[in-house]
Amino acid sequence: MSEDSASPTVSVPITARPEDSSVASADAQPQRTAPLGLIVGALSSAQNAIFPAIAVGFGANRGGLGVLLSLAMAGAVIFLGTFMAYLRWKRLTYTIGEQDIRVESGILSRSARSVPYERIQDVSLEQKLLPRLLGLVSVKFETGAGGGDDLALTYLVEAEGERLRELVRERRDDPHSGAETSNAQEKATAPERADEGEALFTMGPRRLVTFGLFEFSLAVFAVLAGLLQYLDTFFEIEIWDVDFWRELAEEQGGWLFELGAYAQALSVIVGLILVVLIGMGTGLFRTFSREWGFRLERTARGFRRRRGLFTRTDVVMPVHRVQGLTIGTRFLRYRFGWHSLKFVSLAQDAGSSSHVVAPFAQLDELDPVVEAAGFSRPTENAEWHRASRAWLNATIAIDLAIFAVAMLIAVGATETFAPEWTMAATLAILAVAIITLVAEMLSWQFKKHALETDQIASVSGLFAPKTEVAKRVKLHSVEIAQGPIGKRCGYATLHLGMAGGEMEIEGVELERARKVRALVLETIAQTDFSQLETEIRAAAA
Repeated sequence: MSEDSASPTVSVPITARPEDSSVASADAQPQRTAPLGLIVGALSSAQNAIFPAIAVGFGANRGGLGVLLSLAMAGAVIFLGTFMAYLRWKRLTYTIGEQDIRVESGILSRSARSVPYERIQDVSLEQKLLPRLLGLVSVKFETGAGGGDDLALTYLVEAEGERLRELVRERRDDPHSGAETSNAQEKATAPERADEGEALFTMGPRRLVTFGLFEFSLAVFAVLAGLLQYLDTFFEIEIWDVDFWRELAEEQGGWLFELGAYAQALSVIVGLILVVLIGMGTGLFRTFSREWGFRLERTARGFRRRRGLFTRTDVVMPVHRVQGLTIGTRFLRYRFGWHSLKFVSLAQDAGSSSHVVAPFAQLDELDPVVEAAGFSRPTENAEWHRASRAWLNATIAIDLAIFAVAMLIAVGATETFAPEWTMAATLAILAVAIITLVAEMLSWQFKKHALETDQIASVSGLFAPKTEVAKRVKLHSVEIAQGPIGKRCGYATLHLGMAGGEMEIEGVELERARKVRALVLETIAQTDFSQLETEIRAAAA
């Protein structure tokens, strides 16, 4: 019942004759990637040589000899890296056949991979900063296999990358168009015009600033702390010596210590301001670098998403490949009405099966995107069913047991080692237990699901609610799972399998779970999957 195979690639031994493979057509010739990619490889080798060279130089610690050894180490690493990059480029070829694309690689041990066009979910383009300056692009063939099994060509010139993407799409959508290569190439000469469509969601600089402020991050302090660990290796400074910093402060400005408590309060305030500014700056930098120029369009071929300041990505996802969607948020963002929208698909997006199509938007801004994908955002008027009360009671009982054990351990430990802290530890555990139990009882009110005519929706979360929606006809499996407690209390967990992901609904009454399973399986049984993709494409058009 799956729309796509779970094994989309075929490995072909390099010793096989061309006529034994469907890869090579009569006029197909192996091609190499762009020679300019060698420059990227050489510069990457130079980057990798920096730290080994510095380590060798400080290790020698003999003035000019250390510098000479550092330069020699850097030169050797750069030469070896560039030479290996040249060999890899020389020995890597790709062939565009009538039925599939074949990539051969390897210096000493040769390997070949072929991917049939019908197994390719999409062809995405990615440009990191340096390749972008050189006019190069990395072409990735999304197969939906996961586990790093997608095929990629690094690097091609931009025009060749666009031409290849258009050609693969033509042959994937029309298996009999292999002889019409010239027509596909002609269409690919103007990819920007061909793929331009209706803008569904965009983010300008003002929206990015707001987004960046909500992306507050202190990750930079973790990096600085790691670097400070090695500071005393290169300089005669005891970085964690409090007396050293006190003496330095007294030398630079002893008047601060004369202020007494005022100086301490001033230091705390300044420190907090710096932490906030650095956290905000880090969030803004990450947001602008990742989301700059974010634009989601509805084109003739599906959804096209472009974004990135330093690394530019251009991804197109056919509408019929969207299996489900997730509307999420976070604690603080939810208070201001900001949400994110992801599509669940077989194709990968930065290692995840969920494609971010609207990372920071109000709910009314998500509606056009949701509707364009053939879904509808569930409303309060839907026939919602809350999780079983027996599930709530069992969850509370388990938590009470955990807190009781934690309190016994805490009381025993404090009575043995620090009796004066026994009361404080007991009160702290009681406070956490009460807050947890209250939160669980409140969140139960929002844990619900609804089975609509053509889709199933699930909502969970009190402080940061998450909504998941899946098309009934696109579900591949429905599993009812019960643990020992669930069997005794009469509730179960529904596992709804779909291509590229799974939707899980906890705490469903057993009778309700069986009813949902029967209705979903009935929908699947009534569907002619041989015509499903054609019907979905026609409806989307």
